[in-house]
Amino acid sequence: MSSINPRLPQSGSAEPGPAIHLVRYEELIPCKTAFIDTRTPGSAQKENFTIIGPGVSENPEQHVHIKAAHGFNIGGARQPPNCTNSQHSHETAEVFIVHSGRWAFYLGENQEDGRIELGPGDTISIPVHVFRGFENIGEDTGFLFAVLGGDDPGNVLWAPYVFEQAKQFGLVLMDDGSLHDSDAGEGYPAGKKPQRPTTAEDVAKLRRMTSDELAECVVRYQAAPRVMNDVTGLTEAPLIGGISMDSDIPAGKMSWPHGFHLRYMQAPENLTGGWHSLAQAEVLLMHRGELTVRTVDEEITLKSGDTLSLPVDSARAYTTGKQTGAEWFVVHGTDHPAAATPAASSVE
Repeated sequence: MSSINPRLPQSGSAEPGPAIHLVRYEELIPCKTAFIDTRTPGSAQKENFTIIGPGVSENPEQHVHIKAAHGFNIGGARQPPNCTNSQHSHETAEVFIVHSGRWAFYLGENQEDGRIELGPGDTISIPVHVFRGFENIGEDTGFLFAVLGGDDPGNVLWAPYVFEQAKQFGLVLMDDGSLHDSDAGEGYPAGKKPQRPTTAEDVAKLRRMTSDELAECVVRYQAAPRVMNDVTGLTEAPLIGGISMDSDIPAGKMSWPHGFHLRYMQAPENLTGGWHSLAQAEVLLMHRGELTVRTVDEEITLKSGDTLSLPVDSARAYTTGKQTGAEWFVVHGTDHPAAATPAASSVE
């Protein structure tokens, strides 16, 4: 991770703002032993990332790139072709943005309830307490951004078969949600005991969905209605979250409460955007192209796969090159974000 700290401004410029955080895609630190299915054939090659917040990793050694609380977590999954993430459910919202690759998402305890395929730029929000899993069905390694609701998204509930398979490879999930490697030859950690595997009664309490219902939880790339923002100079498309009451941005297709808001953003070539600020934290997830983010203290050029966290009320402006536009997704830590307002001061 690169953490960009404020420096003293040049003479006559605005006061320095709070620290911002940048995580370059090529600097992401993966964990290959994050979950109970990490040794199961077909799942053993996946890489998991915790970019903002602790996520739901079961390995306490998983590297967290940005520990500051945002009201949501952001992670990532990188998988080679035919690599599967086993069936599980979540306690808070889970949203995936396909950055690269072709992916299939499966519903049900044993993938029997439904299926949908997504490609680059597609977004899916799978409701809580629903069994889901996913597989890279493309020909190349693919990457997903994941957004989880809350600062503490809790633990996942695995399908019963996951526990049975994991035992064959020496992995035991403990009652505090951490993994224990029984093949290491050591007893269980003091004060911990194995977690009770998921039962048929547990499964029966979960919601079941069909493929048609899951399709209503997907926004296809560039399918959302777009709005030009006169303050920022950007085109915005709402995906997840309610209406912005003080702007022309409508609610996203997935408008039920998530605890965060997600939009697709697009900047044309040769953009010089206006200085503005936001009353909520903003995280940029770069999809395509290059985007230069100007702040009081820095100029940061973002490329595909990069993540940038900007603080509340910090002034920023966006520019692009003469031959390069940019596309990205933004996450705001509220269901109803306030509109962008012109910054009171800028650096020119």
